[in-house]
Amino acid sequence: MKISVCGKGGSGKSAVTILLANAFRKKGYRVLVMDSDESNFSLHRGLGFDTAPVPLLDLAGGKQQVKNLFPRSSRDPSGQTTGVLGREKLRIADIPGDYILSRDGVHLVSVGKILHSLEGCACPMGLLGREFLNKLELETDEVVIVDTEAGLEHFGRGVETGVDAVLVIVDPAYESLRLAARIAEMVRQMEVPEVYAVLNKVPSADIAGELSGELSRSNLRVIGTILYEPAIFEAGLYGRTLELGVDGQEADQIVEALLAGFSNAGTKS
Repeated sequence: MKISVCGKGGSGKSAVTILLANAFRKKGYRVLVMDSDESNFSLHRGLGFDTAPVPLLDLAGGKQQVKNLFPRSSRDPSGQTTGVLGREKLRIADIPGDYILSRDGVHLVSVGKILHSLEGCACPMGLLGREFLNKLELETDEVVIVDTEAGLEHFGRGVETGVDAVLVIVDPAYESLRLAARIAEMVRQMEVPEVYAVLNKVPSADIAGELSGELSRSNLRVIGTILYEPAIFEAGLYGRTLELGVDGQEADQIVEALLAGFSNAGTKS
């Protein structure tokens, strides 16, 4: 199963990604977290890694080589595949060691980051992320969770063409609701099997009810609510590992709903 986690900036996409990764791991799944946010530099800390992995962009040869790596044909003129990323199909085990970190059944890869001023747009990273997800074949006990950048640009790049479900993180803000409605519309245009919402940073049951009612008007089903939790805030503030003990029950419920929807909808993996 491949899941894209998206939403507005500050809604808590990375925190929810980490909680879900830990919850899937607890259920016995092998989890690959894909960091596709080119301006998030701390996801690895929340997962318990001291350093980030070498980005897949380096494995591809840099931004200038990405388009050459993924032409209409995946083979070079000599008929040989162009390295690991040039293969027609990939498995988690194929990813070279420097480009993937592993800890207690959770693995992390990073597509790439914007590191320098004037280096140009992040379009090659979007292309790389899209192709990586489409090529990646999973075993029945493997799950990929994609932490996307804020907003809608990754939909324009087609990153979600390689996923089975989109999870929209909604915090208590008008802009978050409006963006969620737009995301739901774009997901359905792409014919992704499932799209759901998760409420995050919610201060009360009354606010959760109001948010759920508004989202229902956009035909978005809420499959989980994570109340505002100081421990999550502090983990993000200090770059600490976010353990399952924080809102673990809510994460378990979200995982159960995702698995049920995946079972009903079938798989693209």
